[in-house]
Amino acid sequence: MASSTKSRKRVLSGMRSTGRLHLGNYVGALDNWVRMQDHYDCFFEVADWHALTTDYADTSRVKENSLEVALDWLAAGLDPERSVIFIQSHVPAHAELHLLFSMIAPLGWLERVPTYKEQRENIKDKDLGTYGFLGYPVLQSADILIYKADVVPVGEDQVAHVELTREIARRFNGFYCRAKDIFPEPQSLLTPAPKLPGTDGRKMSKSYGNTIMLTDPEPVVRQKLKTMVTDPARVRRSDPGNPDVCPVGDLHKIFSDRSTLDKVYEGCRSARIGCIECKSWAADALVRLLVPMQARRKKYEDNPRLGWDILEAGSERARQAAGETMNEVREAMGMSLGYEAPTNK
Repeated sequence: MASSTKSRKRVLSGMRSTGRLHLGNYVGALDNWVRMQDHYDCFFEVADWHALTTDYADTSRVKENSLEVALDWLAAGLDPERSVIFIQSHVPAHAELHLLFSMIAPLGWLERVPTYKEQRENIKDKDLGTYGFLGYPVLQSADILIYKADVVPVGEDQVAHVELTREIARRFNGFYCRAKDIFPEPQSLLTPAPKLPGTDGRKMSKSYGNTIMLTDPEPVVRQKLKTMVTDPARVRRSDPGNPDVCPVGDLHKIFSDRSTLDKVYEGCRSARIGCIECKSWAADALVRLLVPMQARRKKYEDNPRLGWDILEAGSERARQAAGETMNEVREAMGMSLGYEAPTNK
């Protein structure tokens, strides 16, 4: 069982419940999470409420998508015996702490969050002029602080969110905590991800339709690799290429072994190999990674109740940890549950 003590530093991270994951999710976060289980007290949340900040108009697949995300986590190696794996909305205390934090979070703090401005500018097909979208960094802060997380693994674009969380923790502690702070000020744990292009050369993203999914069977992986863009300067088979400017070369750097990578560099630069052969080697590396994952996933696909049981058990453990924090919060704010006799002053 994952330790409920703080003998190890505690980590909180999560992903929105947007359905099955792709290689970009694996390289950008999931592979690192699997390794972190050996060194941290890990809480991983399927963030279904966060999915509603942009996809609030249609909730018909939220539950199904939450399970799909969790199955990919389990397939990749997250272990419910070593980590708490749970669904955000199954821990209602997140919403209570979010509400309390929203009372003390200045509007200007939220309007300055870089991703708020970027997404408002870039997502034009949805109305993001909602309180939920503006306030979702406060919900993120509640997600982190309700488990008293010490560190939050993030990319560069999420550092501002962790800094906001630190500011909210500081503000809450300053207002309500007299003898001892309730909330730690969590640190960002930068997790630089290697460059992973999609099949069209852009960043791998579902919105671009250029993904290789963790659940893609071998024939699909090989077909997608066949159509992947390569070094634009290599027009003819006899032209030498440069793996350092080729999206397929980027895949080799992440997934191929040293001997294959050496063959790619020598063969491409000398034009001894063509792009088709190079792509087939990249496909070989991806298949070696994905096939064991898909085998692990199949037992949950054959019996989805197994995956759901893991989420329910993890959510119960998360509720217990969150409940302990909320008892402290309510007491600090003078809002504890139950009758208390007035004290003589």
